[in-house]
Amino acid sequence: MIYDIIIVGGGPAGMSSALYALRENKKVLIIEKESFGGQIATAPRLENFPSIEKISGLEFSDKLFEQINNLGVEFELDDVIGITKNNDKDFIVKTTNNVFNCHAVIIANGCHHKKINLPNEDKFIGSGISYCATCDGPFYKGEEVNIIGDANSAMQYALMLSSYCPKVTMYALFDHLFGDAILKQKVYSNPKIDIKYNMSLTSFEGDDTLTGLTFKNTKTNELVNVKTNNVFIAIGQQVDNNRFSNLVKLDNGYIVVDSNMETSTKGIFAAGDTIKKDIRQVINACSEGSLAAINAVKYLS
Repeated sequence: MIYDIIIVGGGPAGMSSALYALRENKKVLIIEKESFGGQIATAPRLENFPSIEKISGLEFSDKLFEQINNLGVEFELDDVIGITKNNDKDFIVKTTNNVFNCHAVIIANGCHHKKINLPNEDKFIGSGISYCATCDGPFYKGEEVNIIGDANSAMQYALMLSSYCPKVTMYALFDHLFGDAILKQKVYSNPKIDIKYNMSLTSFEGDDTLTGLTFKNTKTNELVNVKTNNVFIAIGQQVDNNRFSNLVKLDNGYIVVDSNMETSTKGIFAAGDTIKKDIRQVINACSEGSLAAINAVKYLS
Protein backbone atom coordinates (compact mmCIF):
# COMPACT_ATOMS: atom_id res chain seq x y z
CA MET A 1 0.00 0.00 0.00
CA ILE A 2 1.18 3.52 -0.80
CA TYR A 3 -0.10 6.46 1.25
CA ASP A 4 -0.52 9.93 -0.16
CA ILE A 5 0.97 11.50 2.96
CA ILE A 6 2.70 10.03 5.98
CA ILE A 7 2.89 12.31 9.02
CA VAL A 8 5.60 11.70 11.59
CA GLY A 9 4.23 12.79 14.97
CA GLY A 10 0.78 13.06 16.52
CA GLY A 11 0.88 16.42 18.30
CA PRO A 12 -1.15 19.51 17.36
CA ALA A 13 0.97 20.13 14.24
CA GLY A 14 0.74 16.55 13.04
CA MET A 15 -2.97 16.20 13.70
CA SER A 16 -3.71 19.57 12.08
CA SER A 17 -1.79 18.39 9.02
CA ALA A 18 -3.90 15.25 8.96
CA LEU A 19 -7.11 17.26 9.26
CA TYR A 20 -6.37 19.39 6.20
CA ALA A 21 -5.02 16.51 4.14
CA LEU A 22 -8.00 14.27 4.94
CA ARG A 23 -10.43 17.01 3.92
CA GLU A 24 -8.75 16.86 0.51
CA ASN A 25 -9.53 13.13 0.36
CA LYS A 26 -5.92 12.08 0.75
CA LYS A 27 -4.92 8.75 2.23
CA VAL A 28 -3.09 9.70 5.42
CA LEU A 29 -1.08 7.73 7.95
CA ILE A 30 0.15 9.23 11.23
CA ILE A 31 3.03 7.48 12.96
CA GLU A 32 3.36 8.46 16.63
CA LYS A 33 5.97 7.07 18.99
CA GLU A 34 4.24 7.58 22.34
CA SER A 35 0.74 9.06 22.64
CA PHE A 36 -1.30 11.52 20.64
CA GLY A 37 -1.27 15.13 21.76
CA GLY A 38 2.43 15.76 22.29
CA GLN A 39 3.55 18.15 25.03
CA ILE A 40 0.22 19.97 25.20
CA ALA A 41 -1.51 16.78 26.38
CA THR A 42 0.28 17.16 29.74
CA ALA A 43 -0.83 20.79 30.25
CA PRO A 44 -3.50 21.12 32.97
CA ARG A 45 -5.17 24.04 31.18
CA LEU A 46 -5.10 25.67 27.78
CA GLU A 47 -6.47 29.22 27.81
CA ASN A 48 -4.77 30.95 24.90
CA PHE A 49 -6.40 29.19 21.94
CA PRO A 50 -8.93 31.30 20.00
CA SER A 51 -12.61 30.47 20.62
CA ILE A 52 -11.77 28.12 23.51
CA GLU A 53 -11.91 29.96 26.82
CA LYS A 54 -10.50 27.10 28.88
CA ILE A 55 -9.76 23.43 28.23
CA SER A 56 -7.31 20.87 29.51
CA GLY A 57 -4.47 19.97 27.19
CA LEU A 58 -5.57 16.34 27.20
CA GLU A 59 -9.17 17.22 26.27
CA PHE A 60 -7.93 19.47 23.47
CA SER A 61 -5.78 16.64 22.12
CA ASP A 62 -8.59 14.12 22.42
CA LYS A 63 -11.00 16.36 20.49
CA LEU A 64 -8.47 16.88 17.71
CA PHE A 65 -7.76 13.16 17.50
CA GLU A 66 -11.50 12.36 17.43
CA GLN A 67 -11.95 14.83 14.58
CA ILE A 68 -9.29 13.27 12.35
CA ASN A 69 -10.32 9.76 13.36
CA ASN A 70 -13.85 10.49 12.14
CA LEU A 71 -12.38 11.59 8.81
CA GLY A 72 -10.63 8.25 8.39
CA VAL A 73 -7.02 8.78 9.41
CA GLU A 74 -4.89 5.68 9.83
CA PHE A 75 -2.34 5.58 12.62
CA GLU A 76 0.51 3.46 13.91
CA LEU A 77 2.10 3.59 17.36
CA ASP A 78 5.72 3.14 16.38
CA ASP A 79 9.03 5.01 16.22
CA VAL A 80 10.24 6.33 12.87
CA ILE A 81 13.95 5.58 12.53
CA GLY A 82 14.56 7.03 9.07
CA ILE A 83 13.26 8.23 5.71
CA THR A 84 14.73 7.41 2.30
CA LYS A 85 13.74 8.17 -1.29
CA ASN A 86 12.26 5.24 -3.14
CA ASN A 87 12.60 6.92 -6.54
CA ASP A 88 12.40 10.45 -7.90
CA LYS A 89 9.04 11.06 -6.25
CA ASP A 90 8.17 8.53 -3.54
CA PHE A 91 9.53 7.92 -0.05
CA ILE A 92 10.11 4.98 2.26
CA VAL A 93 9.43 5.60 5.95
CA LYS A 94 11.12 3.04 8.18
CA THR A 95 9.92 2.40 11.72
CA THR A 96 11.15 0.08 14.44
CA ASN A 97 8.69 -2.59 13.35
CA ASN A 98 7.64 -1.82 9.79
CA VAL A 99 8.22 -0.08 6.46
CA PHE A 100 5.72 2.26 4.79
CA ASN A 101 5.59 3.92 1.37
CA CYS A 102 4.18 7.33 0.49
CA HIS A 103 4.22 10.17 -2.01
CA ALA A 104 4.88 12.96 0.55
CA VAL A 105 6.01 13.26 4.16
CA ILE A 106 5.24 15.78 6.88
CA ILE A 107 7.63 15.69 9.84
CA ALA A 108 5.90 16.97 12.97
CA ASN A 109 7.69 15.06 15.71
CA GLY A 110 8.03 18.09 18.00
CA CYS A 111 10.72 18.60 20.59
CA HIS A 112 11.04 17.87 24.28
CA HIS A 113 11.88 20.11 27.18
CA LYS A 114 15.01 18.91 28.90
CA LYS A 115 14.27 17.41 32.29
CA ILE A 116 16.34 17.41 35.43
CA ASN A 117 15.58 13.68 35.80
CA LEU A 118 14.89 13.53 39.53
CA PRO A 119 12.26 11.43 41.32
CA ASN A 120 8.73 12.92 41.27
CA GLU A 121 9.50 15.11 38.26
CA ASP A 122 7.08 13.33 35.92
CA LYS A 123 4.56 12.92 38.74
CA PHE A 124 4.37 16.66 39.43
CA ILE A 125 4.14 17.85 35.81
CA GLY A 126 0.96 19.90 35.76
CA SER A 127 0.82 19.77 39.57
CA GLY A 128 3.47 22.35 40.33
CA ILE A 129 6.13 21.62 37.72
CA SER A 130 5.92 23.41 34.38
CA TYR A 131 8.26 23.78 31.42
CA CYS A 132 6.37 26.62 29.73
CA ALA A 133 5.91 29.96 31.47
CA THR A 134 3.99 31.32 28.47
CA CYS A 135 1.45 28.54 28.86
CA ASP A 136 1.20 28.19 32.65
CA GLY A 137 2.58 31.43 34.07
CA PRO A 138 -0.80 33.24 34.21
CA PHE A 139 -2.09 30.56 36.62
CA TYR A 140 0.31 32.00 39.23
CA LYS A 141 -0.57 35.66 38.76
CA GLY A 142 0.01 37.53 42.02
CA GLU A 143 2.13 34.72 43.50
CA GLU A 144 5.86 34.32 44.04
CA VAL A 145 7.31 31.96 41.45
CA ASN A 146 10.53 30.00 40.90
CA ILE A 147 12.63 29.27 37.84
CA ILE A 148 15.44 26.75 37.40
CA GLY A 149 17.81 27.81 34.63
CA ASP A 150 20.53 30.28 33.82
CA ALA A 151 20.34 31.03 30.09
CA ASN A 152 18.12 32.87 27.60
CA SER A 153 14.94 30.82 28.13
CA ALA A 154 15.12 31.20 31.90
CA MET A 155 15.76 34.94 31.64
CA GLN A 156 12.89 35.40 29.19
CA TYR A 157 10.60 33.47 31.55
CA ALA A 158 11.74 35.60 34.49
CA LEU A 159 11.07 38.87 32.69
CA MET A 160 7.65 37.75 31.53
CA LEU A 161 6.60 36.37 34.92
CA SER A 162 7.78 39.55 36.66
CA SER A 163 5.10 41.49 34.78
CA TYR A 164 2.36 39.92 36.91
CA CYS A 165 4.15 38.17 39.80
CA PRO A 166 5.49 40.11 42.82
CA LYS A 167 8.72 38.11 43.00
CA VAL A 168 10.59 35.77 40.66
CA THR A 169 13.48 33.69 42.01
CA MET A 170 15.94 32.21 39.53
CA TYR A 171 18.13 29.30 40.61
CA ALA A 172 21.32 29.18 38.52
CA LEU A 173 23.66 26.19 38.52
CA PHE A 174 26.77 28.33 38.06
CA ASP A 175 27.97 31.67 39.43
CA HIS A 176 26.72 33.69 36.47
CA LEU A 177 24.05 33.78 33.79
CA PHE A 178 24.55 32.75 30.17
CA GLY A 179 22.98 34.27 27.09
CA ASP A 180 22.30 37.60 25.44
CA ALA A 181 23.75 40.69 27.08
CA ILE A 182 20.54 42.68 26.67
CA LEU A 183 18.55 39.99 28.51
CA LYS A 184 21.07 39.87 31.34
CA GLN A 185 20.92 43.64 31.67
CA LYS A 186 17.13 43.59 31.90
CA VAL A 187 17.17 40.78 34.47
CA TYR A 188 19.84 42.39 36.64
CA SER A 189 17.97 45.71 36.67
CA ASN A 190 14.56 44.21 37.47
CA PRO A 191 13.84 44.61 41.21
CA LYS A 192 11.33 41.74 41.16
CA ILE A 193 13.91 39.17 40.02
CA ASP A 194 16.20 37.55 42.58
CA ILE A 195 19.01 35.25 41.42
CA LYS A 196 20.42 32.45 43.56
CA TYR A 197 23.75 31.23 42.18
CA ASN A 198 25.53 27.85 42.47
CA MET A 199 22.28 26.04 43.22
CA SER A 200 21.86 22.42 42.16
CA LEU A 201 18.40 20.93 42.60
CA THR A 202 18.48 17.65 44.52
CA SER A 203 14.80 16.83 45.02
CA PHE A 204 11.18 17.75 44.39
CA GLU A 205 9.15 17.61 47.61
CA GLY A 206 5.49 16.68 48.00
CA ASP A 207 2.97 13.83 47.92
CA ASP A 208 0.35 14.45 45.25
CA THR A 209 1.47 17.96 44.32
CA LEU A 210 4.67 19.96 44.59
CA THR A 211 5.18 21.50 48.03
CA GLY A 212 8.88 22.33 47.99
CA LEU A 213 12.33 22.16 46.43
CA THR A 214 15.67 21.15 47.91
CA PHE A 215 18.88 22.59 46.53
CA LYS A 216 22.55 21.99 47.26
CA ASN A 217 24.89 24.96 47.12
CA THR A 218 27.74 23.70 44.93
CA LYS A 219 30.30 25.88 46.68
CA THR A 220 29.34 25.49 50.35
CA ASN A 221 27.54 22.08 50.11
CA GLU A 222 24.75 23.64 52.18
CA LEU A 223 21.25 22.20 51.63
CA VAL A 224 18.60 24.84 51.00
CA ASN A 225 14.88 24.03 51.38
CA VAL A 226 12.34 26.16 49.54
CA LYS A 227 8.62 25.85 50.29
CA THR A 228 6.64 26.48 47.11
CA ASN A 229 3.81 25.18 44.98
CA ASN A 230 5.50 25.98 41.67
CA VAL A 231 8.68 25.79 39.63
CA PHE A 232 9.35 26.54 35.98
CA ILE A 233 12.16 24.43 34.52
CA ALA A 234 13.98 26.25 31.72
CA ILE A 235 17.15 24.33 30.98
CA GLY A 236 16.63 24.00 27.24
CA GLN A 237 14.90 21.84 24.68
CA GLN A 238 16.05 18.92 22.59
CA VAL A 239 15.03 17.57 19.21
CA ASP A 240 15.64 14.22 17.58
CA ASN A 241 16.14 14.99 13.90
CA ASN A 242 19.53 13.51 13.04
CA ARG A 243 17.69 10.48 11.65
CA PHE A 244 16.31 12.79 8.91
CA SER A 245 19.56 14.62 8.12
CA ASN A 246 20.08 12.62 4.92
CA LEU A 247 17.12 14.45 3.36
CA VAL A 248 16.51 17.69 5.31
CA LYS A 249 18.70 20.60 6.29
CA LEU A 250 19.19 21.09 10.04
CA ASP A 251 20.17 24.13 12.08
CA ASN A 252 21.21 23.26 15.64
CA GLY A 253 19.13 20.12 15.26
CA TYR A 254 15.96 21.92 14.11
CA ILE A 255 14.55 21.37 10.61
CA VAL A 256 14.86 24.32 8.24
CA VAL A 257 11.73 25.04 6.18
CA ASP A 258 10.61 27.74 3.78
CA SER A 259 7.38 29.77 3.98
CA ASN A 260 5.49 26.77 2.56
CA MET A 261 6.80 24.50 5.33
CA GLU A 262 8.82 22.59 2.73
CA THR A 263 12.26 21.27 3.62
CA SER A 264 15.34 21.12 1.44
CA THR A 265 13.90 17.99 -0.20
CA LYS A 266 10.87 18.37 -2.46
CA GLY A 267 7.97 16.39 -1.07
CA ILE A 268 9.11 16.51 2.55
CA PHE A 269 7.48 19.13 4.74
CA ALA A 270 7.81 19.90 8.44
CA ALA A 271 5.77 21.75 11.05
CA GLY A 272 5.54 22.43 14.76
CA ASP A 273 8.25 22.55 17.38
CA THR A 274 10.62 20.45 15.29
CA ILE A 275 11.31 23.33 12.89
CA LYS A 276 13.65 26.28 13.35
CA LYS A 277 11.55 29.22 14.62
CA ASP A 278 11.27 31.68 17.47
CA ILE A 279 7.78 31.04 18.90
CA ARG A 280 6.54 27.65 20.03
CA GLN A 281 2.84 27.77 20.88
CA VAL A 282 -0.07 25.46 20.10
CA ILE A 283 -1.68 27.94 17.73
CA ASN A 284 1.56 28.22 15.74
CA ALA A 285 1.87 24.45 15.54
CA CYS A 286 -1.70 24.09 14.23
CA SER A 287 -1.13 26.85 11.67
CA GLU A 288 2.13 25.34 10.47
CA GLY A 289 0.53 21.91 10.29
CA SER A 290 -2.28 23.20 8.09
CA LEU A 291 0.22 25.02 5.84
CA ALA A 292 2.32 21.88 5.50
CA ALA A 293 -0.71 19.84 4.49
CA ILE A 294 -2.05 22.41 2.04
CA ASN A 295 1.31 22.62 0.31
CA ALA A 296 1.84 18.86 0.44
CA VAL A 297 -1.50 18.46 -1.38
CA LYS A 298 -0.35 21.01 -3.97
CA TYR A 299 2.88 19.06 -4.36
CA LEU A 300 0.92 15.84 -4.97
CA SER A 301 -1.10 17.58 -7.65
